[in-house]
Amino acid sequence: MWDLVFGRQDDPPWWLVILVGVIAFGAVLHGPTWRLARNVVTIAHEGGHALAALVTGRKLDGIRLHSDTSGVTVSRGKPHGPGMVFTALAGYLTPPLLGLAFAALLSVGRTVLMLWASIALLLAMLVMIRNAFGVVSVVGTGAIVFLVSFLGTDTVQAGFAYLAAWFLLFAGARPVVELQRMRSRRQAPSSDADQLAHLTGVPGLVWVSLFAFVAVAALLAGGQLLAPDSSTLSLPDLPGF
Repeated sequence: MWDLVFGRQDDPPWWLVILVGVIAFGAVLHGPTWRLARNVVTIAHEGGHALAALVTGRKLDGIRLHSDTSGVTVSRGKPHGPGMVFTALAGYLTPPLLGLAFAALLSVGRTVLMLWASIALLLAMLVMIRNAFGVVSVVGTGAIVFLVSFLGTDTVQAGFAYLAAWFLLFAGARPVVELQRMRSRRQAPSSDADQLAHLTGVPGLVWVSLFAFVAVAALLAGGQLLAPDSSTLSLPDLPGF
């Protein structure tokens, strides 16, 4: 079991890495698919808030995930100070940084470790979910990862793992664009960026810019880690040629 989880798996074929990358990019751009897949981003977003709250010494009361892909994480502690700032900051940063962490694991052949780490994170988050839709979202996502981990072939596991990493990397930027669009229309007065502006005195647009910078930087770095080695980009020999 130790060798299975922490051992190195063979790299997937280059065409599979590119294929699932294209699928992930399409899922982010395609509206109906994005509305469904965005729930995964919300899980990561609220999980980031929750982890930051715990790390900074705040008391975590619970997490709620909603069918409109919004969510809320409630914690108790000082209403100001570094703990509150880092808790508010973590949400938009977590999906792209998690995608980058997954890409780093996959780049060294730790496919199974990446899948099992995902299950562990989902189980830890499930304990703090406080509404039915949130439970269904987290359990459903965890069940899919579990089935792939235990029943999927090596190729299926690799394809799914790379798809998840690519998706989180590509999906990191779209919520930031949506956030600023809503802010420009004054439809998100209590957004993370505006809460940070209230806590620090730094304008909300600066925080949105930080979110965007991290998302783009994570995509560039993660894409480089996930991209197939150029030496493997060769087609099989065809009969008669």
